Amino acid sequence: MSDPSAIEVATKRLMQAIDTLEAAVERRLDAARGEEKLAEQVSALGADRSRLASDLDAMTARSRQLEAANREVAGRLDTAMDSIRSVIGAHER
Repeated sequence: MSDPSAIEVATKRLMQAIDTLEAAVERRLDAARGEEKLAEQVSALGADRSRLASDLDAMTARSRQLEAANREVAGRLDTAMDSIRSVIGAHER
C-alpha cells in the first residue's frame, strides 16, 4: 500500500489547490460584481448627462427669449422716452 505520509502530503496539496481555486473564483466574482456596479454608474452618469444637456438646451432657449424680450423692452423705453422728450420740448417753447 501507499505510504500514509505520501497520502497526507497529496491530500494537503489537493486542499491547498482547492483553497487557491476557491479564492480565485471569489476574486473573479468580486470583479464581476465590481464591473456590474461600474456599468450601473456609467448608465446613471449617461442618464444624468442627457438630462443636464436637455436642461442646458432649455435654459439656453429661455435665455435667448429673455434677451429678445429685453431688446424689445429697451426699444420701447427708448421710443417712450423720445415721445416724452418731444412733449416736454413742445411745452417748453
